[in-house]
Amino acid sequence: MADRDESQKKIEEYRACIDSLDEQIVDLLNKRAEQSLAIRELKPSAQMGLYDPRREEEILERLDTLNDGPMYGDDLREIYRTILKVMKEIRA
Repeated sequence: MADRDESQKKIEEYRACIDSLDEQIVDLLNKRAEQSLAIRELKPSAQMGLYDPRREEEILERLDTLNDGPMYGDDLREIYRTILKVMKEIRA
């Protein structure tokens, strides 16, 4: 019974940590969206198209160098492809 209680307590601690990390992720994603919108506003005056596939590939390649695991690179790329898609579609 003591092992079970201890395991449940540790699970609660991990979940609290995950909740805190989720809060930080939401905050960071919103900050990223603000930066993306600022760039989008400047692109026409810089005579740049709104979509830059080369920049997206640069981002994904950079993530590969930052990733020390335990996530697999393909999984991280999938998450970021979704983030980049949403950032392109976000409304000001």
